[in-house]
Amino acid sequence: MIRSLYTAVSGLVTLENRQATITNNMTNANTTGFKGDNLSIKSFDEVMIQNKDKVVGGKNLTQRLGTISLGAEIDSVDTAFTQGVLKNTDKRTDFAIEGRGFFAVEKQTTAGNEVVYTRDGSFRIGNNGYLMTSTGDRVLGINKGTGALEPIFVGSDNILLGKDNTLHIGNTDNYSLAVADFTDYNNLEKIGDNYYRGENPIYNAETFVAQGALESSNVNITNEMVNMMTTMRSFETNQKIVQTIDDTLNKAANEIGSIR
Repeated sequence: MIRSLYTAVSGLVTLENRQATITNNMTNANTTGFKGDNLSIKSFDEVMIQNKDKVVGGKNLTQRLGTISLGAEIDSVDTAFTQGVLKNTDKRTDFAIEGRGFFAVEKQTTAGNEVVYTRDGSFRIGNNGYLMTSTGDRVLGINKGTGALEPIFVGSDNILLGKDNTLHIGNTDNYSLAVADFTDYNNLEKIGDNYYRGENPIYNAETFVAQGALESSNVNITNEMVNMMTTMRSFETNQKIVQTIDDTLNKAANEIGSIR
């Protein structure tokens, strides 16, 4: 009986985490370049239930009663990197990637600067003249002379994206927009602020970037509403199971087991 209580509670814990994932998706349905997550649930390995060995006629006999599931656990949280809809903004500092790829950003942390990646191309020119994200981090470009990653300085000049993602800033074209790709997106880690952390970026991959446009979130709000209702119904069912088991244990302890 106690084992069944643990099984039901494990379902409540996993469903609570799935609901949190769905809520986060819905919250970011209007976040530029956001990619929705899906939490997968799997059951624990089934356990064989059997009677203890007993000697019958000089032989050890074991009676197998069958298998029992010990509940559910979180399998994985997978990000769907499907393409969002591109919407025109006609703003020179807005960029959208069509297909694979991420913008490279220099994020300031307490441990120093770190190169992170994002699909959010809603950039702006900061007071210091550098191209920056909406959170104040510098957007990186590739110096055509040295091949190094450097923050893109725009100043007060206009910015125009040309072929091969070359940035024409005023009368110069010293930078190309740093757009990174990765062999396996499953190794990317979400770190907040619509940023990802990844290793071994590929900067020479063919990517298409549109200027004056932004990529919408790929979250389908209708599907998320359906998923939320389904998860809530499953959670309520598990709650009733826990309540039923609790009532049964109460009767076993206070009524059946009482001395009269």
